Amino acid sequence: MLNPAPAARRALPSVDKLLNQSDVADLVSRFGRPLVVEMIRALLDQERAKFDQDRASCFDEALFVSRCATTLARETARSLKPVFNLTGTVLHTNLGRAVMPQIAADAVMQAMTRPVNLEFDLDGGTRGERDSHIERWLIKLTGAEAAAVVNNNAAAVYLVLNTLGLKKDVLVSRGELIEIGGAFRIPDIMSRAGCKLREVGTTNRTHLKDYAEALGPRTGAIMKVHASNYSIQGFTAAVAEPDLAKLARERGVPFIVDLGSGMLVDLQEYGLPHEPTPRETLAHGADIVTFSGDKLLGGPQAGLIVGRQELIQRVKKNPMKRALRVDKMTLAALEAVLQLYSNPARLKEELPTLRALTRPLRDIEEQAARVMGRIASAIGPALGVQVIACASQIGSGSLPVDSLPSAGIAVEHPGKAKGSQAQRIAGAFRALPCPVIGRIKDGAFVMDLRCLDDEAAFVVQLAQLKL
Repeated sequence: MLNPAPAARRALPSVDKLLNQSDVADLVSRFGRPLVVEMIRALLDQERAKFDQDRASCFDEALFVSRCATTLARETARSLKPVFNLTGTVLHTNLGRAVMPQIAADAVMQAMTRPVNLEFDLDGGTRGERDSHIERWLIKLTGAEAAAVVNNNAAAVYLVLNTLGLKKDVLVSRGELIEIGGAFRIPDIMSRAGCKLREVGTTNRTHLKDYAEALGPRTGAIMKVHASNYSIQGFTAAVAEPDLAKLARERGVPFIVDLGSGMLVDLQEYGLPHEPTPRETLAHGADIVTFSGDKLLGGPQAGLIVGRQELIQRVKKNPMKRALRVDKMTLAALEAVLQLYSNPARLKEELPTLRALTRPLRDIEEQAARVMGRIASAIGPALGVQVIACASQIGSGSLPVDSLPSAGIAVEHPGKAKGSQAQRIAGAFRALPCPVIGRIKDGAFVMDLRCLDDEAAFVVQLAQLKL
């Protein structure tokens, strides 16, 4: 141990001397010389500053090296990491939305580690089209004439409007001028796409005559936006898709429908509330339908565009299509997920999103009863733990007024400062090796177990909980 005099703080070991230590050499092998050197210099600067403030300070070389290793491990840990989504929101935007099936993960791994025919026609030996890998499946599953894919549904809406409505009016009901997460607003995206928004009707009531009266020589399209993240109730009126499609055909303008979330099967078959499907919307007469790949569909982030051949070809020729295109990993995952929909009988077992949404309440309650005791043992007697009834939501702008009965665990402090204690408890669960993300409700930290698919991994790490 070195105890330098205040005036001799420069006697701290040099960077080179520390690098020659075997323990530091191990750090160099693990983290690389540049990072280790940078860390040593930064920590030595802190030691010098400490000596200036406290002349009785001592330098412990072994402790210094240990601190260096700990700090390097913390700062090089991956920022993007798995978490337990116990928020009660199945498709949580901040937690990555849909969990993809293993078949999609395998497809992505293969695409990442091997050359693939991304834009190569194996039959003709010529340049191919990357959308072709998923287009045939989208045509089969939606009944569309053609399809395209971009990096998310906002991009799909933008690209369609920029293609069909550039420098033209696009008619939208005032009740459909939505805003979704991240301040994405239909009026803003229309403006950026080069369209002029032409509002029709009122917030709560829009009639066919409103569209008819607004149609003119500068009209580029009629657009209908599905209310996927809100609900207007009471004295309301909206125009049915078949009626809007008929009017659009009579006036010679495209009819665009943005489904937002989108689903390829009727959810009612699985005991869930109905959500419009692209097939239904196209059957109603829509010329183009846009929807997401990473919400109810249960795949990767993507914006899917299906509809009439002539219009889809125009969309594909838009120069912005290249700027919004998806990569080989997205296409690999999306193709694998779309293939699952060709076998509806196994869809609930194979697709994690649908499996979570249809999970029986009894299963969740039994799981809650099993893990409650393990949580209570981990946190000790100072906090209260109990099984409670929960209401899960689908999330990410899907079926906003519908909830799913669930069960969870509530952890709370019996004292008066429940709010601050709940935040402290939530922070402790987030600090676990695989962070547990719940929610604060009524002064308690609540974990909805609907999405707890790896109970063993959840329970085993509770021993590391620090409250």
